[in-house]
Amino acid sequence: MKPIQVGLMGLGTVGAGVFEVLRRNREEIRRRAGRGIELTMVSRRQIEAARALVGDSAVVVADAREIIANPDIDIVIELIGGTAIARELVLEAIHAGKHVVTANKALLAVHGTEIFAAAREHGVMVAFEAAVAGGIPIIKALREGLTANRIEWIAGIINGTTNFILSEMRTKGADFADALKEAQRLGYAEADPTFDIEGVDAAHKATIMSAIAFGIPVQFDKAYVEGVTKLNAADIRYAEQLGYRIKLLGITKRRDDAGGIELRVHPTLVPAKRLIANVEGAMNAVVVHGDAVGTTLHYGKGAGAEPTASAVIADLVDITRLHTADPDHRVPHLAFQPGSLHDTRILTIDEVVTSFYLRLQVADQAGVLARITGILAEGNISIDALLQRESAEGEAQTDVIILTHDTVEGRMNTAIAQMQALPTVLAPIVRIRKEELN
Repeated sequence: MKPIQVGLMGLGTVGAGVFEVLRRNREEIRRRAGRGIELTMVSRRQIEAARALVGDSAVVVADAREIIANPDIDIVIELIGGTAIARELVLEAIHAGKHVVTANKALLAVHGTEIFAAAREHGVMVAFEAAVAGGIPIIKALREGLTANRIEWIAGIINGTTNFILSEMRTKGADFADALKEAQRLGYAEADPTFDIEGVDAAHKATIMSAIAFGIPVQFDKAYVEGVTKLNAADIRYAEQLGYRIKLLGITKRRDDAGGIELRVHPTLVPAKRLIANVEGAMNAVVVHGDAVGTTLHYGKGAGAEPTASAVIADLVDITRLHTADPDHRVPHLAFQPGSLHDTRILTIDEVVTSFYLRLQVADQAGVLARITGILAEGNISIDALLQRESAEGEAQTDVIILTHDTVEGRMNTAIAQMQALPTVLAPIVRIRKEELN
């Protein structure tokens, strides 16, 4: 059978990984796909640099639209990134009848509904395993492996940069700024790390997983997003003393009692005994809880040239296998049949139910603790654990650390405002959400 022909838009780090893995494992991939997969055309503005990499094995062009216009190209890989030109090129490829493979989580989280609708209209596939958690096949697990389950919740470490920073802060006692500099030195963080450290990258990925898990449209604009820039080494130390570790988690949860879905990214206390709490460095991990299978953990490299290339090529193989199949018999983009998607409400952060870690810097005076616990009791917020640091000799202030049981976030906001107004509370109260992940 004639090999399927692939065009690659964007020959950067991941694109080079795709080229290398396809070259190295060509025969293994052919045996699995049932026909050859040939990368015959690539686009990169720096043409000479691209030619130095691919040699004579592929035609190199500066304009990605030449790939889309080539009638011999069956599948287009989009590795350009961003949400502007990438959206235009992906939609043009779809309208030209090309299947698309992308690693672009921002594109799908923001424009996925439009892109998937166009793909259905034109009878082509859009595959995106590499868009979430790099080399971990979490999209396939959610769309196919767990299809018998009613998924209840997902919680994931889905940004390696922030996980590396938090690991450095915990193991070395480093402050955030120093840990970020080390991440940049090692190449885990970009020169401008904003998308990573502010939680945006993780929120893109959580949005995609939420859509697949619950059969809802992608709704990134409704996600709650909070990064790690305000974390203090002291809180990581206190969490450890209480048996917890702090991780930046992407969480999405079914809430039948509230008639909606939680979709949030923020620093989270996780019990140290949980496997996900022990995921260190730049690694990723996703925990999925389904009613039939229970809890599953998916762990591996979330970035890098060849781990991401592994996911891209897996998509190429899937499309090659289904290339001639009736479009109605292919796996739906978001796991559920298009007509079965529900526009379920995404809950606001005030409606989220979780437990909390609170750190209050207070005057070392009699009665302070009683006033604080009284406010929590009046708000019907019960205390799970309390830790008071002994003040050093001569100090007139101390830290009080409180762990609560589950409560509605809006109720906690009211209690924090009341506690903050006390003259004996000397600094802004630190609040970090806590998840037991039972």
